[in-house]
Amino acid sequence: MDLDRTRPLWRQIAAEIIRRIESGTYPPGSRVPSTLEIAQEFGVVNATAAKAMRRVREEGWTRGEVGLGTFVSDPLPSTTGLEDDESAD
Repeated sequence: MDLDRTRPLWRQIAAEIIRRIESGTYPPGSRVPSTLEIAQEFGVVNATAAKAMRRVREEGWTRGEVGLGTFVSDPLPSTTGLEDDESAD
């Protein structure tokens, strides 16, 4: 995925992670990549990846397990506010 450097990178990454969850790339109950892995994949600093993953979690798409990692929620939420919330950074 090529990131559009004119839009907040964390939003684009969060939207991509959610797209992967919705498409089944990361099915419910599965572990998602770590923040460090996300940062490396998208070529961003760790703080940007962490902000993206925090938003994904806040939207209800993932849940954290202390010492184990981050997992896709089961059941999945019905909608995301990422597309409607372009002004909030």
